[in-house]
Amino acid sequence: MKGDKMTMKNQVDIQGNQSRIWLEVNLDTLEQNFKRICKAVKPLKVMAVLKANAYGLGVMPVAERLLNAGADGFCVAELREAIQLKQFGKPIQILGGLLDFELEEAVRNQFILGITDYSSAKKISDESVRQGVVTEVHFKIDSGMGRLGILAKDAVATAKKVVGLPNLNCCGIYSHFPAAANDELSLAQASTVLELAEKMEAAGIHLEKRHIANSDAINTCPFATVPPFTQVRAGINLHGSFNADGERELGLESVVSLKTRIVQIREMPAGHTIGYNRTCRLPVNTKVATIAAGYADGIPLNLSNRGYVVIRGRLCPIIGRISMDYTTVRLDGFEEEIQPGEEVIFIGGTGSSRITVADWANLKGTHPYEVLCAIGPRVNRVYITKKGS
Repeated sequence: MKGDKMTMKNQVDIQGNQSRIWLEVNLDTLEQNFKRICKAVKPLKVMAVLKANAYGLGVMPVAERLLNAGADGFCVAELREAIQLKQFGKPIQILGGLLDFELEEAVRNQFILGITDYSSAKKISDESVRQGVVTEVHFKIDSGMGRLGILAKDAVATAKKVVGLPNLNCCGIYSHFPAAANDELSLAQASTVLELAEKMEAAGIHLEKRHIANSDAINTCPFATVPPFTQVRAGINLHGSFNADGERELGLESVVSLKTRIVQIREMPAGHTIGYNRTCRLPVNTKVATIAAGYADGIPLNLSNRGYVVIRGRLCPIIGRISMDYTTVRLDGFEEEIQPGEEVIFIGGTGSSRITVADWANLKGTHPYEVLCAIGPRVNRVYITKKGS
């Protein structure tokens, strides 16, 4: 298969992995999450959002598994991401705006494109006429995000002009929540999209596809996941990560574990400092381990002197400032000798010795999206499945 290099192992074989730092992606759990989302939003279709390399997990293996699980199509942010997925033969919607030099290829590949204003529609129409094809387009409504799209007050008038352009199949309308919550503001946004769709229908513009629910809305906004909406856009919740409190009980589980290895173990004397800027001074003689991952791999600097890793099922505190390639941790209370080369868990674990993507996001003062997208290219992606490769 073309695309990302893929390491596929059975659960029982994962200990044979010889990576320095790796992200385990459990494809079985991914499929389970997808099916639970499908069940929760039925009869709406589920479009899998795979932008930013599937939020850092590796787009090609993730897309292939979701395709086999029954994904209705894919959504991405920009043209290059769409081209990667074309080989799967499913509908692909580019959610963002296009630049002029991207139009020719976007139209030629028959991607679903967004109309952000009359000018963008005219350019897509002109290119479609030039190529002799009809392009499917959806009206992108700015219902409160303030980023891209047609303002609600202008939407019907703009749509009436756009449908007069040749070689466009104007069959959809969509918008995006700036903060998906089960509150009056989110309800008003969803209502705005449906009201605009009704007005366009009354004007003879048939919109068979209507969508506003992103991952957070699937978890928190039941009014956005039922008809007359026709589909939802599932992204980070496929991975079992959330960017909203109070998510609905969908039974989603994390698909990722981030792991590395111990490079060196030393007994350090009291008074010795650890890391750049001497942010940690050891109060007593201390056993420390240096592990093979740093901020170049996506380990947040905010974990310095605050975060933990898991070694042999025990939480071990990070000491000193995380550097580009290494992190230092304190080894306390181990009865058996820890050895260089042993596995260290940054994200993952079980029970009280479990560290989540959300834990990192909270320490960093950010959200799970940034945490996953920041995991760097040096990190090997290892895909786990009981189904085998």
